[in-house]
Amino acid sequence: MITCIAIDDEPLALELLANYCARIPFLDLKKTFTKPSEAKAYLTKYPIDLLFLDILMPDISGIEFYKSLKSEKPVIFTTAFSEYAVEGFNLNAVDYLLKPIRLIRFEQAVKKIRDYFDYLNNKGAGNEKWLFVRSEYRLIRLAFADILYIQGLDNYVRIITAGSKPVVSKISMREISSRLPFSFLRIHRSYIVNTDADLSYRNRTISIGQHILPVGGSYENDVMYFFGIDQRYPNT
Repeated sequence: MITCIAIDDEPLALELLANYCARIPFLDLKKTFTKPSEAKAYLTKYPIDLLFLDILMPDISGIEFYKSLKSEKPVIFTTAFSEYAVEGFNLNAVDYLLKPIRLIRFEQAVKKIRDYFDYLNNKGAGNEKWLFVRSEYRLIRLAFADILYIQGLDNYVRIITAGSKPVVSKISMREISSRLPFSFLRIHRSYIVNTDADLSYRNRTISIGQHILPVGGSYENDVMYFFGIDQRYPNT
C-alpha cells in the first residue's frame, strides 16, 4: 500500500481526490487537509509515501510548502493553472494534475508512483527492467531493453529508444550512469550505448541502428575489450 495525504484549500477538490483514491486498491489516503499548517504538523508525527498538493492556496503556495518540508517526499501537484507546472517540475514532482482532474489522468499519475516504488523495492534484486526519468513534467518509465543510447547535453540527457521519439531529461551523465545496469557501456564523454542492442565497431565509431557514434580516446580500450579486439592488432 502507498500511504498518502492530500492538501487543498478547496473542500470539494479534496472530496474528489478522496473519491478517486478510494477507487485505487494500492492507495491508502490517511487524511485530507485544507490548512497546510495542520498538514505539516501531521507530517512531523506520521510518515507517508506520497503528497497530493494544491499549488495555489491563500496562506502559502504548495511550492513554498513543499520546500519547507524537512524531508523530500514524492509529490503530485494539483493546479488549475498549467503555468505552475514548470515550477513543480523543477522540484522533481512525480506529476501534476490540471483541474478539473479527470479520473483517467489521476490513474495515470498514481500508476507512475506505484511503478516507481516497485522499482525502488526491486532495485537490489538485480532484476530491474525499467529506467525512471523526469521529462515534460512527467515521471517517464523506459524499458532498458528499448534504449539504444544516451547522449549527454550539458545538464541534460537525450535518451534514444527503439521505435519512439527521444526523451530529454534534466539529469547529469554521472547520475544516469549510476542508474544503468552493466549492459550499458560508456563510449564517449557524451555517449552511453546499450550493449544488448546490435552494435558494430569500426574506425573509432560505433554503429547502432541507423546511428553512428564516436568513440572517445579515453574510452577506446573499454570498447575494444568489449568487442574482443586484441589491442596489439586492432585491425584483426
